[in-house]
Amino acid sequence: MEIIETGIPGVVILKPRLFEDARGWFFESFSQREFEEKVRKVTFVQDNESMSSYGVIRGLHFQKPPYCQSKLVRCVEGTVLDVAVDIRRGSPTYGKHVAAVLSGDNHLQFFVPRGFAHGFAVLSEKAVFQYKCDNYYAPQSEGGISLADGSLGIDWQIPADRVITSAKDTLHPCMKDFDSPFDYNDDLYPTNR
Repeated sequence: MEIIETGIPGVVILKPRLFEDARGWFFESFSQREFEEKVRKVTFVQDNESMSSYGVIRGLHFQKPPYCQSKLVRCVEGTVLDVAVDIRRGSPTYGKHVAAVLSGDNHLQFFVPRGFAHGFAVLSEKAVFQYKCDNYYAPQSEGGISLADGSLGIDWQIPADRVITSAKDTLHPCMKDFDSPFDYNDDLYPTNR
């Protein structure tokens, strides 16, 4: 796999080696050994999958410590715009975001470390989205940032009249009203959980 650096250290795009022939294609979608060698030591414990239609925007979500999560995400069918926002107080990239187009055709994956809010917008008629998490879902620890926060500068690539979100996602605060539970100097990857 090839690692593509982004504008925020630690947030990376993974491009698999694709083997194609007359039968179709094959690629290794995940290798713990290679991921740890090239990205960081992380043990994924839960896999999730969602299906959404055009215009759906999910996010910007995170889990607060001690239940924070890293995510390794990919779109297996359709196309999404995937976004990670740095919400670590004191970070030189606090409030900045990285966006990547993930699709069933490009096979790219996106690693979103702990201390980042994550969301995606569905750009195709339908999208099947998968993500690996390094901590279990903890509903009491859910948090979020407003998808509509203009200060983030995110172009979701969906016309405003076509956006579909959950009621819960419309209630998240903007960055200026947000008290982040993450600090840039925190050890967000303790060896003992």
